Amino acid sequence: MSGLQPGWLEHRASVLPGHTAAVFGSTRVTYAELHRRAAALGSALVYGGIRPGDRVALLAANSLEFIESVHAVPRAGAILVPLNSRLATDELEWQLRDSGARALLCHQPTWAAATKAASAAGIPALPLPLKRESPAAALRDSFVLDDVHSIIYTSGTTGRPKGAMLTFGNFWASAAASAFNLGLDPNDRWLACMPLFHVGGLSILLRSVIYGTTAVIHPAFDEAGVNRALREDGVSIVSVVSTMLQRMLDADALPYPESVRVVMVGGGPVPKPLLERALDRGLPVVQTYGLTEAASQVATITPSEAVAHLGSAGKPLITTAVRINAPEGEPGEILVAGPTITSGYWNNPEATAGALIDGWLHTGDIGRIDSEGYLYVLDRRDDLIVSGGENVYPAEVESAILAYPGIRAAAVVGLADQEWGQLVAAAIVAEPGADVAGLQSFLRERLAGFKVPRIIHEFPELPVTANGKVLRRTVRESLEGTGAAPIQ
Repeated sequence: MSGLQPGWLEHRASVLPGHTAAVFGSTRVTYAELHRRAAALGSALVYGGIRPGDRVALLAANSLEFIESVHAVPRAGAILVPLNSRLATDELEWQLRDSGARALLCHQPTWAAATKAASAAGIPALPLPLKRESPAAALRDSFVLDDVHSIIYTSGTTGRPKGAMLTFGNFWASAAASAFNLGLDPNDRWLACMPLFHVGGLSILLRSVIYGTTAVIHPAFDEAGVNRALREDGVSIVSVVSTMLQRMLDADALPYPESVRVVMVGGGPVPKPLLERALDRGLPVVQTYGLTEAASQVATITPSEAVAHLGSAGKPLITTAVRINAPEGEPGEILVAGPTITSGYWNNPEATAGALIDGWLHTGDIGRIDSEGYLYVLDRRDDLIVSGGENVYPAEVESAILAYPGIRAAAVVGLADQEWGQLVAAAIVAEPGADVAGLQSFLRERLAGFKVPRIIHEFPELPVTANGKVLRRTVRESLEGTGAAPIQ
C-alpha cells in the first residue's frame, strides 16, 4: 500500500472538534483537545532530538498520557514501541536495546521501573506530561500506509519476544474489516479495560479515531466497573477475554441494556458453557480470533451467527484470508494473509523468514474450518498434548471441566511421562464447598478416555498475563512442582 494519507487525529479534530474522543474516569477529551495535547507532546519530542524513523518507547498504565503518546509519537515522525508494564527491569532493558529506542516515555505509576530500565539501556526516561515548554514544531500531518506505526513485542511464551512491525495500513485495514463485520454507529463507545500496550487495546484507540467514535478507557479490568459502564455509561462495545467475561457474569444477576451491541471475547477459545451462560443473560457475545501480527482481529463471528455456530470465531474478515495447513476438514496450523499482516519482526530476519512464507503468516495456532467456512480455534500449537500418539487439545478439555458445577477456572497441560510421552494434567480453581470428587467420572462421560486428565490439582487461583490469558507454562511448572501422582 502506498500514497499519502491525512493524519487520522488531524482529520477528526478538523471535522469533529467537539466530539468526545476519549473518556478516562471523570475526564472527557474532545478531538480538538486531544489533537492539541498530542501536538504539544510531539513538538517536545522533536525539540528534544527525536528524528523521523527513531523509535520511542512508552511504558505507561492505561491513562490519558498513554492515549496522547500514541498520537504524538507518529506526529514526531517516530515509531511507537509500547512496553508491557508488568515486565521486569531486565526484560524492559532488552526490548529497549533490541528496538534501538532513543527515549522512553513514562508517567508516575511506571516511573521507578522506567528509570531503571532506561538507565540500563543508556537512554533518557521522559516523564509525562513533559514539563518543558517547546515552540510548535513542524509535525507530521500525513503518512504513507506502508510506514511503520508501531513495534509491538509478542508475549514471548517461547524464547525471546519478537517485535512485530505494524504499519498504518495494517491498522487501517483492520479497522475497516471490523466495521464491515460488526457495523458502525457514530454513537459507539468502545470500552478498553485490558492493557493498552497490547494490540487489542492499542487497536481500540486507533479504530475509534478512524471511526470518529469514542474510546472509553478503564485503568484496569474490574468486573463491577465494566458492568456499570455497560449499564450507565453508554458503552456499546467491549473487548474482554474469557476469564473477564466469567467475572462479569459472577458479579451480579442484573440485566444488561439493549444499547450493548457487542461483547467481543478473544484471547483464545471460549468455553461453550461460558458462551451459553452469557447468551442466556442477554449479552451479545461474539468470539473473535486475532493476534499481534495481524493487528488484532482475523475472524470475528457476527452476533446473528453466534448462537447457530456456538464456539466458532466466525469467518475471516473481509481483508483477511485464512487457511488450514492440513487436509480439508482436519485440524492444522492456521495460516493468515492479507493487508492486516505484519511485514515482519524488527531486527529479526530469521524469525520473519520462519513465520512469513509465500505471503502467509504461520500463526502457530491450531484450528479447523467446517464445511460452511466457519473457523474453530482449537489451541496453540505449542500447547498441543500428544499422549500415547493421540492429539489432545487443552481448550477442549478445559471447556468440559468448566461445565462441571463449582469449577471457576481450569488450565490443562501436558506433563512428561516415560510410558505415554505426555500425561494430561489439569489445574482447577473451585468454588468454596464444591465437590470435585466426581469430576473425573463427569469427564469420562463427555471425553474420550485419552483426553481425561490423569492428574487434577486444585489451586487458589491460576496465573494469568496482563490481558487475562492463563499462563499454561507457569501452570505446567506448578503442577510439576506438586509431585502429584496420576489418578489410577
